[in-house]
Amino acid sequence: MIEGSHPSLFVTLDGMAGAGKTTTVRMLGPCLRNMGYRVHTTAEPTPGALGELARRNTDLYRGESLACLVAADRYHHLETEIEPHLREGDIVVCDRYIASSYVLQQWDGVPLAFVDALNNRARRPDLAVLLVADPAVAASRVAARGAHDRFQYGISAGRTEAGMYRTAASYLAQLGTPVVSTIDTTSREPLQVVEQIAQRIAERCGELGQGPSDQGATA
Repeated sequence: MIEGSHPSLFVTLDGMAGAGKTTTVRMLGPCLRNMGYRVHTTAEPTPGALGELARRNTDLYRGESLACLVAADRYHHLETEIEPHLREGDIVVCDRYIASSYVLQQWDGVPLAFVDALNNRARRPDLAVLLVADPAVAASRVAARGAHDRFQYGISAGRTEAGMYRTAASYLAQLGTPVVSTIDTTSREPLQVVEQIAQRIAERCGELGQGPSDQGATA
């Protein structure tokens, strides 16, 4: 944080396919701006060359090779986008981060120790949010919008993913990352989820001795 300016907080949203991560991030930005915060929203994999390579080639790249692509995209994302916005005093909200790697890369057969080693030098979030939903509901949402990759097919995949994200939340907490208790979005309206997260972000800013600014917001 730049002394005497506005809050600098790195918030990540991870969770199973169909839990509403992208919708939540899209609504969270305006909600926080209305509370007086400067906010920058972003996502991983990024739309850059590394991110597109990882996103569009999950059938070609698997295991350790995919894990390395995802990590490379993450470090470039940190260097070129996340860290600069944090230095400016923005709240940065990222759709998918390390928790997704813990789940998807382990699901792909990569040992946790390898995933941890790849991400060892990546900035840890100031607050991590994890979303889950009933596997049947999540599967229907994915079917309605279309699966993005090979990890997102069917109820059985949803059950596996939900359990792994709950485990990831516990693991992040053990590492000292402040974690919002895993939020079940099955029967909750998106606005309710957003308001809960926004309140926790405000509390986290307060814990760090920061508050909203009346200065302009970012995209």
